[in-house]
Amino acid sequence: MLFYLLLFSTGLLLLYFGSSWLVNGASDLALSFAIRPAVVGLTVVAFATSAPELLVSMVAAHQQSSGISVGNILGSNVINIALVLGLSALIKPVTINIDAVSKEIPYLVAVSLLFWGLGFDGDISRTDGVILTLALILFLTYSILTSRNGQNGEDKHKTTLTGMRFIWRIAMIFGGIVALAVGAKWVVDAAIFTARSFQFSELFIGISVVAVGTSLPELATSITAAIRGQSDISVGNITGSNLFNICLVMGVVGMFTPISFDTALNRFEFPFMVLLTLMLYYFAARHGRIGRRAGLVFLMGFVIYNGLAYHLAH
Repeated sequence: MLFYLLLFSTGLLLLYFGSSWLVNGASDLALSFAIRPAVVGLTVVAFATSAPELLVSMVAAHQQSSGISVGNILGSNVINIALVLGLSALIKPVTINIDAVSKEIPYLVAVSLLFWGLGFDGDISRTDGVILTLALILFLTYSILTSRNGQNGEDKHKTTLTGMRFIWRIAMIFGGIVALAVGAKWVVDAAIFTARSFQFSELFIGISVVAVGTSLPELATSITAAIRGQSDISVGNITGSNLFNICLVMGVVGMFTPISFDTALNRFEFPFMVLLTLMLYYFAARHGRIGRRAGLVFLMGFVIYNGLAYHLAH
């Protein structure tokens, strides 16, 4: 038990430093290429913070633990909105870019519904995996092509990174990615050991303990961004991470290891994930920001989610 406590503590430290390096490096690169910070959050940062979900879900699927694999994604997406964005908004109200309201969050709503539809029969087949992966490629291509701020080559916010400064920012990003992935893996290993010691079900482990562990990078990254006033990174990170979780993680897992799971997920887990995503769109479209009250609503949703998940698991 002492070993896993040390593993958990070390993992948390790696998550903290990794998130700091990643946010700093990504923000500077965004300005140097005249790319909106939100798009960097939707691509580089989102991929980095979704790496733990990808690793855990692939390993779980390979070991025929489909409950952990699917539960991890459903739980992570709920936690990203309810806990991560909720806490970020309580720290400092999060302003949402107009493109996030008109393009990115609606696409996340559509992808969430697509995921539910494809998995309604209790299977994510190879064909389903291809569809989800293509949905991500389509979105990223569109986002990158429409991401530049400047007109006629001018952007007052653009900075120049040359020589060692550029190399150092790249090193910060990759160092952050490695630290986040390793830290999350250690935290999850410790959490799984503890949860199984209390004989919880595999699905409950996936949607709760594992999901919280793999969402720690998003939590650390988004809170760091919120404290520093980089709300575009915070919202982009959550939106992009949820897109990557569904399209990349489930897409890749489905293509290489088709999985089956309990259709009982249609009664609570799938609908709750879609409901929270719709709530995110509502607050963003109506107010253009996630204020402290909305953050509190999301946190209450997190408590309700875990309470009902625990009840249904027993």
